[in-house]
Amino acid sequence: MQVKTVKIVGGLLFICGAFAVEGVVPLAARQLSVEEYEPRSTLVVPGEVVTQARYPFVDVHGHQRGARMSSADVDRLVREMDELNMGVMVNLSGGSGASLVDGLENMSRNHPGRFVVFANVDFGGVGEAGWGERVAAQLEKDVRNGAAGLKIFKNLGLSSRDTQGNRIAVDDPRLDPVWAKAGELGIAVLIHSADPAEFWQPNDRTNERWLELTLRPGRIQPPGKSAPFEQIIGEQHNLFRRHPNTSFIAAHLGWLGHDLRRLGGLMDEMPNMHVGLGAVIYELGRQPRFAREWLTRYQDRVLMGKDSYDQEEFHTYFRVFETDDDYFDYYRRYHAFWKMYGLDLPEDVLRKIYYQNALRLVPKIDRSLFPG
Repeated sequence: MQVKTVKIVGGLLFICGAFAVEGVVPLAARQLSVEEYEPRSTLVVPGEVVTQARYPFVDVHGHQRGARMSSADVDRLVREMDELNMGVMVNLSGGSGASLVDGLENMSRNHPGRFVVFANVDFGGVGEAGWGERVAAQLEKDVRNGAAGLKIFKNLGLSSRDTQGNRIAVDDPRLDPVWAKAGELGIAVLIHSADPAEFWQPNDRTNERWLELTLRPGRIQPPGKSAPFEQIIGEQHNLFRRHPNTSFIAAHLGWLGHDLRRLGGLMDEMPNMHVGLGAVIYELGRQPRFAREWLTRYQDRVLMGKDSYDQEEFHTYFRVFETDDDYFDYYRRYHAFWKMYGLDLPEDVLRKIYYQNALRLVPKIDRSLFPG
């Protein structure tokens, strides 16, 4: 007879076993951490990994250090893009000035059209007289030199400080010349504000991302470390409202993939608001019926993007979008320990998300690389 007891103490799983069999020494207690626990499903269902997208796609959320990449690095990256059926990668880490020019030239020298870059802004001088006008002028120069858009990192709203040491709000009016210039130039602004809402919630047994925060405690946002989540994304929405002539792409589904009804309401209110899918497929893959309905309704406003380039991780995106498979793995357990389900998106919706919306919002993308 085998006797087992299981206890969870302090976040650790303890399994103790003993065999009441003559001549067998009782097993010592064995400690298994929750972080190590990785059960293998016994469920057998139809479906398989999808390694190549059905249509050529634009990855609107890539990050590459273009100026530092060798020709061999770029060649290898393009080969992997071809295997994925990625037509164009948008490098959001383009920088500004000479670094932007060097990076674009380096990545495009042997592969014209396969990369476009977005410029970036340094907020360190906010508070100096004429800061907004100077940065807007530099943005215009960057666009003349090849920049296809503007990327704003999450430091705006979280950690960026003005010359007086005060937090710079996402909707700080001193930044208005930059957003206005983007609208005037006809370029999109892809903006990352805040982080997942769970980072601001108590890191206890009820937090859906407890495992991630346990493994990466630096992501925890305790009271006083930064502005509250709702304040930061509220500032982002105020920014969108104040500049209706500028097209904005809220990265990571605006961190509202867990509440698509709310996100849809905001998009209904603000026609200039679009969303990117970088690093949030885990939200859509766990609510396949409603996510399919939502993506169909907002099919003109959603753009494909991955973030943190890893060739194999794109496979999960393809499988979620293109199949009706049940209960398959997400690629990072600490992000989401739940399983994914396929949305089986309609063909016209798939084409818009994969490339058509990007071609409209980022005119510098080479249209000849995509179907008519």
